Amino acid sequence: MLLTFFIKKPNLSLIPIFNLNIIFIMNSNFNFIHSPLAPEAVGPYSQAIKFGNLLFCSGQIGIDPATGQLVSGDFAEQANQVLKNLNNIVLAAGSGLQNTIKAEIFLTDMNNFVTFNEIYSRWFGYHKPVRQTVEVSKLPKDALIEISLIVAIPT
Repeated sequence: MLLTFFIKKPNLSLIPIFNLNIIFIMNSNFNFIHSPLAPEAVGPYSQAIKFGNLLFCSGQIGIDPATGQLVSGDFAEQANQVLKNLNNIVLAAGSGLQNTIKAEIFLTDMNNFVTFNEIYSRWFGYHKPVRQTVEVSKLPKDALIEISLIVAIPT
């Protein structure tokens, strides 16, 4: 859909200022993915959405799905729980972590970067998706780490 914005000057015709292309994506193209082995969303969003052969996973924090509570304050335990939750969501969509295209990692303390890389390497093995890691001031429920993924789904 193309929208054109105009300005009207007194006693003159409408003058176009700019055009804006808008792409509408219908929900019928989406497949909402939910795994009972991952925590419920802590806000108004989905665990993941499959669109075509791509899976977009919402950011996960270290919530134990059995209790609905954040695991202990230990960074390593939270990081492993986050990756376990993501793995369960990805498996529910019919893929695996080995098909991850991109990972976005949010840490509340960049001093955990080396520890995280060790944990991440155990989960991903030789697979090296593109990745960004940034330090943030705060995460939901005072989590120490959050990760979101984009994953290919084999056809």
